Amino acid sequence: MTMSAIDTIRKGSIPEEPSSGRSDYLRKVNVAVVGFIEWLEMRLEKRRSRLALMELTDAQLADIGISRSEAYREGIRSFLD
Repeated sequence: MTMSAIDTIRKGSIPEEPSSGRSDYLRKVNVAVVGFIEWLEMRLEKRRSRLALMELTDAQLADIGISRSEAYREGIRSFLD
């Protein structure tokens, strides 16, 4: 029995390409780059949050239970902390 191309696609029997060393390497590099970008986005979001904390008024800080000095200490923390 012969199968048409559509039948082959429907049954999911499209053969996969054998993986080469180069494609495995590129896949690993891609995973590493995506991981680094996610880490960097997290660090930048933390930095933005810390800077926003320093811009709050004393009343706003009191509402969340943080003193001005605590907000300042948090705001000046390193990007990598």
